[in-house]
Amino acid sequence: MRILNLKAIYILWLREMKIFTRAKSRILANILTPLIILGALGFGLRGATIPGIPASIGYLQFLIPGMVGTTMIFSSTFAGMSVLWDRQFGFLKEIMVTPVSRVSIVLGRMMGGTTTSVIQGITILLISIIVGFRVLSVVSVLESIVLMIMMSAAFIGLGLAIASRLRDMQGFGMIMNIIMLPVLFLSGAYYPLTNMPSFIIYASYLNPLTYGVDGMRGVLIGLSALPVTLDFGVLLAFCIFMVLLGTFLFEKSEAV
Repeated sequence: MRILNLKAIYILWLREMKIFTRAKSRILANILTPLIILGALGFGLRGATIPGIPASIGYLQFLIPGMVGTTMIFSSTFAGMSVLWDRQFGFLKEIMVTPVSRVSIVLGRMMGGTTTSVIQGITILLISIIVGFRVLSVVSVLESIVLMIMMSAAFIGLGLAIASRLRDMQGFGMIMNIIMLPVLFLSGAYYPLTNMPSFIIYASYLNPLTYGVDGMRGVLIGLSALPVTLDFGVLLAFCIFMVLLGTFLFEKSEAV
């Protein structure tokens, strides 16, 4: 059996894309949620002076990269949920008994989930540009897409790792909420972390989303608390680790 089966990877990617395009309510919810937050916070505090945010940047400019990061992590959790759905309805058992390596199954799912997450992130970014978000250049947008891909792949790997050890969808949702909410609020997506107590700042350095959001701000608006190269490097390392972990745990999981 080949370790990688490109046809199987493509078919599973295509399946994820078809599920995504047919789930209109899911697409709408994943796009509307960050837009509602953006409207409530971004426009509500647009004229406010917030310590840590230069007046030349403004809160709306500061917030939008955080909204893209929010979209990445929440849309990526559906990849783990889909594993539980497929296990419950028997599809997972059918594909795991085929002569296709589990690595190919994982990669197909991850590529599909990453593609759908990045599409949603780009949609949020384009809508933001229409309403007044200013990016440095076209190249910066391309760099932000690279960061979106790494953030999405990393958190899809996390979702697959957790889903491979669970059988209950409600339990999966609760665990993901317990993980995602601290990750989100410790990332600096909504406010500068420099305004927080020292122990919160140190805790945020352990949060991979911190580097994703900070890197997004660095490439899109030129405002970052850390060197952008460091953001890319840490996020890439976390992405590789979570992809490998998700693949390993999925290989050890049972189909039923």
